[in-house]
Parts: sequence; C-alpha cells; structure tokens
Amino acid sequence: MQYDITVIGSGPGGYVAAIRAAQLGYKTALIEKYPTLGGTCLNVGCIPSKALLDSSEHFHNAETTFKEHGIDINKPKVNLKQMIARKADVVKQNVDGIAYLMKKNKIDVHQGVGSFKDKNTIVIKGEKEEKEITSEKVIIATGSKPASLPFIELDKKRVITSTEALELKEVPKHMIVIGGGVIGMELGSVYARLGAKVSVVEYLDNLIPTMDGTMGKELQKSLKKLGFDIYTSHKVTAVEAKGKEVTITAESQKGEALELKGDYCLVSIGRKPYTEGLGLENVGISTDKQGRIEVDGNLKTSVDNIWAIGDVVKGAMLAHKAEEEGVFVAESIAGQKPHINYNLIPGVVYTWPEVASVGFTEEQLKEKGQKYKVGKFPYKALGRARASMDLDGLVKILADKETDEILGIHIIGARAADMIAAGVTAMEYRASAEDVSRMSHAHPTYMEAVKEACLAATDNRPIHM
Repeated sequence: MQYDITVIGSGPGGYVAAIRAAQLGYKTALIEKYPTLGGTCLNVGCIPSKALLDSSEHFHNAETTFKEHGIDINKPKVNLKQMIARKADVVKQNVDGIAYLMKKNKIDVHQGVGSFKDKNTIVIKGEKEEKEITSEKVIIATGSKPASLPFIELDKKRVITSTEALELKEVPKHMIVIGGGVIGMELGSVYARLGAKVSVVEYLDNLIPTMDGTMGKELQKSLKKLGFDIYTSHKVTAVEAKGKEVTITAESQKGEALELKGDYCLVSIGRKPYTEGLGLENVGISTDKQGRIEVDGNLKTSVDNIWAIGDVVKGAMLAHKAEEEGVFVAESIAGQKPHINYNLIPGVVYTWPEVASVGFTEEQLKEKGQKYKVGKFPYKALGRARASMDLDGLVKILADKETDEILGIHIIGARAADMIAAGVTAMEYRASAEDVSRMSHAHPTYMEAVKEACLAATDNRPIHM
C-alpha cells in the first residue's frame, strides 16, 4: 500500500500528527505495535496515573477533611481492586476514543512493529503476518520507556517501574521511591494517601529538580505532611529483592550510609527514548549519547523524507510537547509556517497541591546573568483557598527588572495544572507583570494569587498581603 505520510507510534505525538496530516488532505497511515492506540500516555502513563491520583485524593479527603466540612461517614476503606478497575475503564474510554478518531479521519491503522527497509519502505511485523507499505514521508513517534540503573534488576514484582505501579494488587506497607522527579512523586502520592509509608531517595538536592527550586522546597513540605520520608542528596548504590522484602542501600554526599527496607521499590529515575526495532541503521539515521534521534530545527532527521517527534528527540518528555511537534511537522510538510516556543511548554506535577511552571526558572535566570525581579503570593492569603481548605502553596512570578516582561511563572497549589495555561497565554503575548496585574480576576478564585504575585513583582504592592 502507498501512503503520503506514515506515522510510526500512536502516542500523543503520533496520533495527533496523523490526524493533522489527514486534515491537510494527505493519505495517512499509523503503525502501532500494541493492540491499543495511545502509547504510554493513554495506556500506562498520564491518563491512568491521573485516574489513580483522583481516586486516592477522594479517599484521603474522606479520611482527613470530610468531618471538618460537616460530612460524617463511617471510616472509609480502600478498595484497590475497584480503583484499578476504574482506572482501566478510564483508559479504555480514552483509547477507544483515539480509535474512533482514526476512523473519522480515514487513517489506516496497521498493528505491528514498523521498521525501515529503506527510506520509503516500512516492514510491519504483526503477531501473525508481515507486510510492507510504502510512504512518501515518514514521522517517527515511538516515544520512550522507563529508565533504570545498570545495577538494578527490575523484577517487575517487587522492584517495579511506573507501569507495574499502576497495577498493584495491594497497598504497599513501605514503598521506596528511587528518584524525586514527577513520576515518583505522583505515584508515591497515590499510595501514601492510601496508607503506605513512602520513602524517597533523590540524587540531587531538591525534589522535582528540573523545575524552579522554590517549587521543590514547597512540595517537600507538603509531602512531609502526607508522611513522606525524603532523602535528597543521596546516591543509590544497591537494590536487592529477597522474597517480599526489598533493601535499598544509598550514600549521602557526606559519605554517610543509608539502608531502607520496604515491600516495594519504585524505580522512577526518568525515561529513555525507544528506538529498538526501527531499523534506523537501514536508512542511516543516527542517535546521540542519550539514544535520541538527531533532528534539525524543523524536526527533520538526516534523511530528507523522515521526521521525528516527541520523547524520541531532544526536549522535555511531555505528551503536550509531542502533540505540538506532531502538528508542527504535518503543517511544515504542507508548506505552512507553524510555531513552537519550547521555553513556553508548561510542565506539571499532579500531586496535591499540584505544581505547574512555564518559562525560565530563577536558577536559569541567575545562570544567564539576567536581571530579574520576583513577586510571590501565598495561597493561605486567598479567600478561595480558605474556603476549600487548600492552603498549601504559592505563586511565584519572575519578571525582567527593566522591562517588566514576565519571564517565568511557577505555581504550587490547588488547580495549578489548569491555571498555568493563563501563564502560557500571557507569556506568548509577551505580557508584563503589570499587564496581568491590571486585568480583572474573578473573586474568589485561585487565579487571584497570580494577579497578586504580579502586583508584588511590579512594584511590591500586593493588595491582600
């Protein structure tokens, strides 16, 4: 079969690229090795983890805040089997939705492992048959998989990745999380809320180290209230599983030994690009030291008709970043002039309080030597936060010292994940802190904290603090 554009991989980057290509009038194919579409995000990542985060937060609130709200109930019990079942149903609804979109947009879906025979020919190996298709242009969107350390044996029973953490049959007694990044903090939160003791071992000196330092410090305070034990600046040296016990050995920067014993160890030190089986060598495409496919500024590989997007190329491993790149490539092929500002791709941690950031961190501005000013406003000063009992958190605005242009927005608090879109909008239009501070914000809302932080950044005159 002959196609104009073929996309390998059906995650957020791949399926969005396929839809946009079809919308632009191209005969489009999508290749996916798994039985369901949606990739990591929909099947074992973003969507199922949010389902469990929401379920566990409901349980936690029933245990801790219902009484104060005037809701008297018997002591709630965790029905983990039902939580996992609901999560599976949420996943099914989403992946079924993607299948529907493929039919709606007349995209041919081929199940199997796609690999290059040459730059225009792709071999698709399914469970029962093998076939070939030809395509004028190809977009690689094969995503990533959990990373590990060379000395860690992932038995996927006691020493697990995020994939297995979404399918546990019991609430751990003591879950040890290796890595203080987004995935570990989200899944650690799920089980901490359900009653597990959670210990985190992080190599760097702060949680969520890719985000602004203030966010990591504030998140650490909140997670400690949830019962987390947090060991930053610790290097894991050994992980050993015997029966139902896992022993983790680590060493602090000062050389002090740490030993932790638990019944589960979640290894969440990040993800690595997935290119196995693609046959890149058959078309002369190379990868860098991290295993990422090398692309130019237009996401084109060294082969003139092949592009690559998402986790498999440079940049943050985020579903929405992959989506933007999928649209970018499809529109570029069509001769349009699309736009991506990588500095304005927001990042979110779906703990509670949530953490969301866009733009430069304070650390990055210091490193650049750029002169800036800071405006902060705490959630505890918000009427809306008092009403909802979500007092943890703050908004931090970074603005250019001379021009007042907003350079970074960092939020930890209730609904931060949704609020950050307003920050992206403001920064895409190069708003100043004063611009935002002079816009009317509904009262009472969490977004008032953004206005107040902008007032604080403009000339240190927040109204409610």
